[in-house]
Amino acid sequence: MFVRRKKNSSGSFSIQIIQKVGRINKVVKSFGSSLDAVELDILERQAQLEIERIQGQTYLFSNDRDSSLKSILSNVGNNQIELVGPDNILGRVYESMGYHKIGGDDLFRDLVMSRLVYPGSKLKTVDYLSRFKNKEVSVYSIYRYMDKIHKEFKEDIEKITFKHFEKILGGHIGIVFYDMTTLFFEAPDEDDLRKIGYSKDGKHQHPQIKLGLLVGSEGYPLGYDIFEGSTYEGYTLIPVLENIQKKFSIGKPIVIADAGLLSGANIKALISHGYKFVLGGKIRNESKEIKDSIQELEITEDNPGEVKKDGYRLVVSFSEKRLKKDAHNRKKGLEKLEKKVKNGKIDKSSINNRGYNKYLKLESEIKVAIDYSKYQLDARWDGLKGYLTNTDMKAREVIAAYGNLWQIEKAFRISKTDIRIRPIYHRIPERIQTHICICFVSYAVFKEMERLLKKRKVSFSANRAIELTKNMYQIRVFLPDSKTYTTVPLKPTQEQQELISAIMKT
Repeated sequence: MFVRRKKNSSGSFSIQIIQKVGRINKVVKSFGSSLDAVELDILERQAQLEIERIQGQTYLFSNDRDSSLKSILSNVGNNQIELVGPDNILGRVYESMGYHKIGGDDLFRDLVMSRLVYPGSKLKTVDYLSRFKNKEVSVYSIYRYMDKIHKEFKEDIEKITFKHFEKILGGHIGIVFYDMTTLFFEAPDEDDLRKIGYSKDGKHQHPQIKLGLLVGSEGYPLGYDIFEGSTYEGYTLIPVLENIQKKFSIGKPIVIADAGLLSGANIKALISHGYKFVLGGKIRNESKEIKDSIQELEITEDNPGEVKKDGYRLVVSFSEKRLKKDAHNRKKGLEKLEKKVKNGKIDKSSINNRGYNKYLKLESEIKVAIDYSKYQLDARWDGLKGYLTNTDMKAREVIAAYGNLWQIEKAFRISKTDIRIRPIYHRIPERIQTHICICFVSYAVFKEMERLLKKRKVSFSANRAIELTKNMYQIRVFLPDSKTYTTVPLKPTQEQQELISAIMKT
C-alpha cells in the first residue's frame, strides 16, 4: 500500500491510500482533497498512519513504543528541523531593547540575527535563512529591502539604542569615547562615498569609508556616522558629537579620544562648541620647552605630574609595564635600522623624523650611520604617557578616564572580527548605509547580552553564548490523535540551559 496525491479537474488534490491488486490500483481509503499545501501534508500524514495501522504497525501510544517512536521519527524531514537558538536567545535580547518596533516584518531582525551567528555577505545570509530557518529569501529581495529602509531606520535605531543604554548608565551620559576606523570594499572603483585614503586595515589600494563611533562607559554604543573615505580623521569628531547632542539633548559630555584627534583645529573646534576633553598627548613631539618641563617632573606610577600647554593641562603618567614595552620596541626598531644600514639599503633620503629613522645621521656626503646618542636619549621617554585636557578632573581621574578608551577599541575589534563589518561587498550608498546600520544594531545586541551574562554571573562569554545558540534546535512533528503539528525543542546541554535561564529572566 502507498499514499497517492491525485490531481482533480478543479485543480485541487485528493489524498488516497492505494493498494496494488495485480495490475490494478485499488483505492482503499480517501482522506479528502485540498488546494492548501499544509492541509495536503496533514492529509498525507493521516494516510501514512492509517497504512501503518492497517498493516499492524502500532504508533506512539501502543504497547510497542520503540517501534512507534521510530516510525514517527522516520517521517520527520530535514525541513522540520529548525534552528531556534538565535531567535530564542539573541532575539529575546533584541526585543528587550525595543528593536522589534523597527519595521513591519521580520526581515530586519533576520538580518541582525544572521550578522551575529553567521556573518558574511548577503549571499551567506540567504544560505543561513534557507538552511537553518527554512526561509526562502532571494538575495535580490534583501537588496531591495536595504534600498528601501536606509533612511527610515537609522534615526529610530539610534533613538532606541541611546535611550536603552542611557538608562543602563543611570540616566546620565557624563563621559563619551570617540574613535574612527576605516572600512574597505572589495569592489575596486571609487565613487562619491567610497574613496581611497589612509587605511587603518592596511588596505590602502582599496576604496573605503570612514566610520565614526561614539560609545559610553563599558563600550555601550550611543551613535555613529559615516564619512567619505578620504576625510581627515580629525574632521569627523564634531559632526558625530553634534548629531547625538541635538537628537537627545545630552548636554556637553566630556569627550575622550586618542592622539589621532590631537590637533590645533580639533581642540579649537571642541572649545568653540563648549566641550571638555581628554585627548592622548604626543609628548615626544612637544616643543623643547615643554619636554624640558616634563623631564623636571618627579613622576612615578603612584604620582603623575602635569605641565601647562597653551592654557591647557598636559597630564603625564608613568608605567613600568609601558617602559618595558617602549624599550623593547625601540630595541627592535634599532636592530632593523642596523640591518638596513649594514646591507646598504638606506641612503640620505631616509633621514627624517618618521618612526625610528630619527636615529639616522649623515657621517659624510654619502654615508648614512646610526646616531646612538639619540637612541640613548630617547630612553628618557620610555614609560611616559601624556593626556591633554581642559577639565578640572584630578590627574588620576584624567588617566583613569583615558584608560577606558580601550572599550571603543574593543568595539571596533568585535565589529571587525565577530560581526565582520568589513570587507563590504556593496557599492550602492543606500545599501552601504543599511549594512552599517545592521552591524550597529548587532553590536548593540552583543553588548547587551554581554551585560546580562555578567549581571547573572554566567560562567561564559558573549562569544561562547552565540556559539551555544548555533546548536539549539526544535523539531516539528505530526500528532496522529489531534491530527495537528507541534514543535518539540531538543533537550539543551548544561551550558545551554544556563544561557536560557540567564536570558529568559529579562
